[in-house]
Amino acid sequence: MDEERTGAWWGRRAWALLSAVRERSPLVQCITNLVSMDIAANALTAAGASPAMLHCLREIPDFTPRCHAVYINVGTLSEDWLPSMRAAASAGRPWVLDPVAAAASGFRMEACLELLALRPAVVRGNASEILALATRSDSSTSFKGVDSSHDSGEALQAAKALARSSGAVIAVSGAVDFITDGEQVLSASNGVAMMQKITATGCAVTALIAAFIGADPSDALAAAACALAIFGLAGEIGMESAKGPASLRMHLIDALYGLDEQTVTSGVKIALLP
Repeated sequence: MDEERTGAWWGRRAWALLSAVRERSPLVQCITNLVSMDIAANALTAAGASPAMLHCLREIPDFTPRCHAVYINVGTLSEDWLPSMRAAASAGRPWVLDPVAAAASGFRMEACLELLALRPAVVRGNASEILALATRSDSSTSFKGVDSSHDSGEALQAAKALARSSGAVIAVSGAVDFITDGEQVLSASNGVAMMQKITATGCAVTALIAAFIGADPSDALAAAACALAIFGLAGEIGMESAKGPASLRMHLIDALYGLDEQTVTSGVKIALLP
């Protein structure tokens, strides 16, 4: 990574990627959990992408190859949906995996590892999910459902190892997000704590990562970092008007829709770690 990639460079890069999404309106197929469909679709639409919440196995051969990117989320995993996930991940389009609650059961872990072997461009999860995937463990004694029992920094070394073994960019969400390809590590520090009180914000930002990759698949590391920072920045702006989680959800989506060049270039907080 070039030395000139300072904070100012990342601000310009984030704006270029968001502009590309708005200009190209990438079609993002979302096979995502039932809880997150609404906020994921609204976040994608607000950012300028075109969401398709399509999970029927019989439609995938015709539809998925026409998409710019695919987003797969195992939050409400079922045996009926898993074949669709496999087929969409194998359709030749760049895709992103959200391994929600990977340690919840042996079936869920097996499904996540099977999908991971199909080479996603990016895997985005919280620290506990990334630690579970990296250790192939479904028996975490600190399992808390979809919530993380660890800080993002605790999973950084596991994320680097998982990136090297899988070939995917790994993004670990937390108070500070860490994004790595196994060698380089970026931090994205935007966001507000109340975003954790809105169900499926993590799912929505993973969908946004897919949109950024769909608009420009050349650099998954940058796409993931910029999507995380921009979503967090929208949360910061939304928090200025919010009174609680419900109003923050509304104002976050409004802020994502209204982001302009000055706000993005001066507001995103992305750094290359030594």
